[in-house]
Amino acid sequence: MEVVNTVGRRKAAVARVYVKPGKGTITINRKDLAVYFPLEILQFEVKQPLLVTNTLENYDININLDGGGITGQAEAARMGIARALCEIDAELRPALKKAGFLTRDPREVERKKPGQPGARRKFQFSKR
Repeated sequence: MEVVNTVGRRKAAVARVYVKPGKGTITINRKDLAVYFPLEILQFEVKQPLLVTNTLENYDININLDGGGITGQAEAARMGIARALCEIDAELRPALKKAGFLTRDPREVERKKPGQPGARRKFQFSKR
């Protein structure tokens, strides 16, 4: 099996994921997972597809992350890994789909409108 290449997205973050057979190392932007995401919850989020399918020790994963914040990047990486696992083994798809890792979250930041301080917030109304 050669390298499987997939893309995951969330908000403004884009994750390009490269999966190949290996010992279970995860590298993000040429850094170890624990160095790039020091928070345990974000590390867990990235590993979730591997934990659900019991394939944590089977693949080496290299991820290029760009844009967005840390949470969006972690969720984009999760989606990319899930898509790659589906390409490798189609039998894993139902478990990943049930966990919700294959669905693109469509929520984006709403633009700021002219004449008001934010997207929805209005300046305080003064009758007089």
